[in-house]
Amino acid sequence: MSKTVFITGASSGIGEACAEVLAREGYNLLLCARRFQRLEEIRDRLNKQYPQIAIHIFELDVRKYDEVKSKIENLPSEWKNINVLINNAGLSQGLDSIQDSDIGDWDRMIDTNVKGLLYVTKTVIPLLENQEGAHIVNLGSIAAKEVYPNGNVYCASKHAVDALNKAMRIDLLPKGIKVTGINPGMVETEFSEVRFKGDIERAKNVYNGVDALTGKDIAETISFVISRPKHVNINDLIIMPTAQATGTIVNRK
Repeated sequence: MSKTVFITGASSGIGEACAEVLAREGYNLLLCARRFQRLEEIRDRLNKQYPQIAIHIFELDVRKYDEVKSKIENLPSEWKNINVLINNAGLSQGLDSIQDSDIGDWDRMIDTNVKGLLYVTKTVIPLLENQEGAHIVNLGSIAAKEVYPNGNVYCASKHAVDALNKAMRIDLLPKGIKVTGINPGMVETEFSEVRFKGDIERAKNVYNGVDALTGKDIAETISFVISRPKHVNINDLIIMPTAQATGTIVNRK
């Protein structure tokens, strides 16, 4: 029987790439995001490519606990057998000093990156704990490992995810649920467009002269991680482009 993977923030970027790679590997897909139309397009495309797998999609804003709880608890019964949760939904807003930052940006990052991850995880754990190969994969960032200029609250939110990875590993140990943190460096997706609020030119400049990672690079890494034998867990991975040494030191061509 095919395993089911639940991916949050699956409408673009790393989440969409995870859906594509894991569909290829034969996993059934439970996909959610705020942009439902994008999910429909992904579902239709993958259904044509991989007719042997099942896909269920639903709209979800992970920042709203009541919505998270209601929608997950009311999934069709056949979609409650979740083997892997990929907490991918996350964002960065702005790149300003603490004194110049927008409070609304802080709220969006903390509510999505920290509280949203917690809301989904808490609701999904009862569906994971009796499943074969139960596994939680949390998307972090190089910002979980270091703090860079003007990264303040985004870095803090990803440091929180790093701490939660360790806490989950302890708390879920008796349940046999694996927990893995995936911490990428520069990945060329819509991430920077969101950070810079639609300023495409500024977003492109982030990756100028750099052979950055792609969403597929991260997705294939996650595919490897969740395919390890039952007795093997990869706790924590940092994945960087060859051209990047730290969050701020990059060799541009």
